[in-house]
Amino acid sequence: MILRKAIVVTIWGVAFGFVEASVVEYLRALYYPLSDGGFHFPIKTLAELQAMGPQHILRLKIEVFREFCTLVMLATIGVAAARNRRESWAYFMIAFGVWDIFYYVWLKVFLDWPASLMTWDLLFLLPVPWVAPVLAPVIISLGLVACGLVALAFEDKGQPLLLPWRDWLLISLGGIIVIVSLCWDYKNITAGGFPNPFAWKIFGAGLILSTATFLLAVRKRLAT
Repeated sequence: MILRKAIVVTIWGVAFGFVEASVVEYLRALYYPLSDGGFHFPIKTLAELQAMGPQHILRLKIEVFREFCTLVMLATIGVAAARNRRESWAYFMIAFGVWDIFYYVWLKVFLDWPASLMTWDLLFLLPVPWVAPVLAPVIISLGLVACGLVALAFEDKGQPLLLPWRDWLLISLGGIIVIVSLCWDYKNITAGGFPNPFAWKIFGAGLILSTATFLLAVRKRLAT
């Protein structure tokens, strides 16, 4: 049952990645047409959008709310597929990771973009712009899928991976540090600048903290 649900959630993530990439393709056709070189930094600033007309500010508001609804959809698929809170998190991680990876796969199919994993991308707009080379979100997504599958494997064996609050705290702290690295350059980006060198050290510190905490919890569970 768990394996079947994991496959269904994976298929859902692939399809949702197609939907996400389709929306972004439409937006890029409007604001970064291929005739002008396609998507590139610096991005359109709020002042530039205001100068283009009120409908463009409306589109920005719609896009921000769409991103919020994307998180809601990813969370609800986890809840719908799960039997308990642990499984909800696991399915959410799998859905998120597959969706994000295939978002880039479909953009590559549609637009032959990104040129490489080191191509910079505007990842998110809430609460401020997140920017990073494509490699960063791909690493995160691969980690989420792997952790979700491991958690489900324990559930399938009837030996749930029960994390103490300290582990949850450390994993959450690591995630916050990763998000900080993605938002690190937001002031420069919102001012219409080119991305500064990515904060790989901050990103790596957060990633290592979360991953190491999770792996130690898995090790302890296997030893019992």
